[in-house]
Amino acid sequence: MTGSIAAIGAGLAVIGAGIGVGQIGAHAMDAIARQPEASGKITTTMLIAAALVEGVALFGVVVSLICK
Repeated sequence: MTGSIAAIGAGLAVIGAGIGVGQIGAHAMDAIARQPEASGKITTTMLIAAALVEGVALFGVVVSLICK
């Protein structure tokens, strides 16, 4: 039973990360469309935010597997 709960937790963490990275990318593209001259700063900030989201997702997956 605990293995299936850990799998559900890991799956939710990955789904959340996918949604988060998708939102970051979508809003970054909107911002670049509005101000093309700021695309360098927007891209850098987008990549940092996406890396932080992925880090949190990885942490969630590890915690759910450790609690197994």
